Amino acid sequence: MSTQNSTQLFLTSREREILVKMCEGGTYQAIARGLGISPHTVDTHIRRIRRKTGVTSRSQLVVLAVQLGLYQI
Repeated sequence: MSTQNSTQLFLTSREREILVKMCEGGTYQAIARGLGISPHTVDTHIRRIRRKTGVTSRSQLVVLAVQLGLYQI
């Protein structure tokens, strides 16, 4: 199994969903509103993604999403 596929498996479906919405330019507030959750919950999911992947910036998260095939530029 490739590293990309194994990373994707470690992300929950909600984490992947939030990652894609963030790549589309969504703010924490906009993502939260669209998913019916709080901005704090969005922040928690993003922090978990960063912890699982070692990614530290928003731009690196976009690159990660592209590499995982979750988002196309």
